[in-house]
Amino acid sequence: QVQLVESGGGSVQAGGSLRLSCVASGYIYSSYGMGWFRQAPGKEREGVAGVSKDGSTRYADFVKGRFTISKDNAKNTLYLQMNSLQPEDTAMYYCARRSFSIWGTSLDPTAYGYWGQGTQVIVSS
Repeated sequence: QVQLVESGGGSVQAGGSLRLSCVASGYIYSSYGMGWFRQAPGKEREGVAGVSKDGSTRYADFVKGRFTISKDNAKNTLYLQMNSLQPEDTAMYYCARRSFSIWGTSLDPTAYGYWGQGTQVIVSS
């Protein structure tokens, strides 16, 4: 079955960097788009970045220029490089796989049918 396992979260000071990883298994990795989402306490889950199966990317406005999503099809791994982190980036971060093998990117959580367990990111001021 589809499994997504995130890692790389942690605690950093404002201005610092982290790289999140998400290892996927149980399906043909290159055939599906992927995304990163986050959820802070008391808030709804929101899309951070998405990458389509052909490699095109999309970012939420609040991370443009700071975060970079990438994928390594040979390693079945999705990455999120996060630079210039701010306290408002504190959240649980989740990777997810699109429900269907279709073109294009999406930051809508309802377009994703498989989710990892999350990795916590804490940014202190």
